[in-house]
Amino acid sequence: ITRFKFEQGKTYLLRLLNGAMSDALFFAIANHTLTVVGRDGSYLKPFDTEYAVISPGQTIDIIVNANQTKGLYYMGASAYIASGETAYADATITTALVEYEGHNSSDASPSIPYLPLYNDIAATYKFASQERSLASEDHPVDVPQEVDVKLMFTVSMNLENCPNASCAGINGTRFVSSMNNISFANPKIDILEAYYWSMKGIYRTDFPSFPPYLFNFTSDEYPDELMYPESGTRAKVLDYNSTVELVFQATNLLKADNHPMHLHGYDFYVVGRGFGNFDPDKDPLNYNLVDPPLENTVAVPYLGWAAVRFKANNP
Repeated sequence: ITRFKFEQGKTYLLRLLNGAMSDALFFAIANHTLTVVGRDGSYLKPFDTEYAVISPGQTIDIIVNANQTKGLYYMGASAYIASGETAYADATITTALVEYEGHNSSDASPSIPYLPLYNDIAATYKFASQERSLASEDHPVDVPQEVDVKLMFTVSMNLENCPNASCAGINGTRFVSSMNNISFANPKIDILEAYYWSMKGIYRTDFPSFPPYLFNFTSDEYPDELMYPESGTRAKVLDYNSTVELVFQATNLLKADNHPMHLHGYDFYVVGRGFGNFDPDKDPLNYNLVDPPLENTVAVPYLGWAAVRFKANNP
């Protein structure tokens, strides 16, 4: 088992990355308070917590004070599976040891850390709700107060038919993901290359700004035809320097999940999040436009939504 050496009385900065493919992770160190100070390379107002939550692709910076009795303490991480379905995941805890220098080597019973239950939705939401940008004179925020473009993308898990029902999924299908009921088809030529060289026929520029099919996104009942999305290589073109608000709306198609969403080449301000269907009239009234966290990957809550704002200034 991996051991990390601590010297009593010192302070340590841990920089953590979730390199998992699909599951968010809870992280904790037995008997030690975690002070969260950064997310995705941007400063946060420090806050203390028993555990941290990291979605796939996210990073987090944590300060730990080595202020405990000299000994061994487990450092642990466990999967967060919002749906509560554990058949496809190992629900055990992965561990390492924090070892204080000078401890009694006969101590064979390290303390176990507290980690929330694998389906503790409230614990993940509580953690995310504590994140605030530092918003100081040296580290100011520049969250757009007004927006030029408003977008809303549904985020779903779907099915795709395979030739002769040859895949291993339901009825010979395979799993795919979609936004606004369009599953991305990987082109033979990179989209950015095609854009740079003005190549025609590689992608379309008519990706919908809002869901083309409106239904109760988080209900157990939904139109069956939406289970099979359109496949296409479609992009949303934005004017340079335009300010954008993008709402990611999770759906219950096939299987709801806690979706990590990344916008390549950008950091964005996470101005709001919640459960259920996004209400464009009421929910923006509760946006944080003062000190929202600056991230490059946001976890869309299980059967919920997350709103981000950014300036389209990356050429």
